[in-house]
Amino acid sequence: MPAFVLVVGILYYCIGETGYLSTLDWDGTSPTPTSVGLGNYEQILQDPIFWQAIWHTVIFFIVTFTAQTAIGFVFAALLHSKVKLGTLYKVIVFTPVVIAPATMAPVFRQMFAADGQLNWTLDHIGLGFLSQPWLAQSSTAMPVIMFITVWNFTGLTFVLYYAAMGQIDPETLEAARTDGASNIRTLVSIVWPGVRGTTVALGMLSVIGALKTFDVPYLVTIGGPNYATEFLGTYIYRISIPSAHVGYGAALSIMLLILALVGAIAVAVRANRKDSETGV
Repeated sequence: MPAFVLVVGILYYCIGETGYLSTLDWDGTSPTPTSVGLGNYEQILQDPIFWQAIWHTVIFFIVTFTAQTAIGFVFAALLHSKVKLGTLYKVIVFTPVVIAPATMAPVFRQMFAADGQLNWTLDHIGLGFLSQPWLAQSSTAMPVIMFITVWNFTGLTFVLYYAAMGQIDPETLEAARTDGASNIRTLVSIVWPGVRGTTVALGMLSVIGALKTFDVPYLVTIGGPNYATEFLGTYIYRISIPSAHVGYGAALSIMLLILALVGAIAVAVRANRKDSETGV
């Protein structure tokens, strides 16, 4: 009953209230909001910034999910082997996960500034021609945000893969080695299929996480330059709070909720369909 009250009384109520606000033209403080029906949603479908944010989300998901999956899987496989100081490596890999974005954002802003440490390093190792204002131009701002996200969350992927690999039957691995399978072949043919469930779960989390991305792009670039790092989360905040278009921001929030649910369900359905085809 407490859990039911918490979910219905807070979560579902807030969703319903947001849905109601999405039908209003309201600045958040006026006592007489104007009902516009589905007008906000019609405006969203014609909003180029909304579609730009969706495109950024798709690219962001593909790049970060692929990078985090590959790096996390390799780290987990390496640390399941006999590596000296394995515990220390685990701590080092996982540490970025527990660092608050508000703490690391100033560091990365300074690092990637035009006069920051990255350009200084490039200048002093003979690669000065690569120096550029990383956060001040559209072509490099998004890759920087992706890099920060991969650095921040690969540790979580690593931990989940490490735990999943620990559930694989050791006798299966030993039998593969006895039959002459190399380490690479064992990873590809036995370990990777064995952690498929974890990969699906990470895919669902990554879809939802990409759609909810807010803190890193907002704290590092504030969605700029020229909307180059604008995501739905940053757009919703900018529309709802600084611009005081609460009704339109609520409609964007409902769109975000729908896209997150559709994305997560699509990943799960695709995984179940593939499992049915392979008989897993």
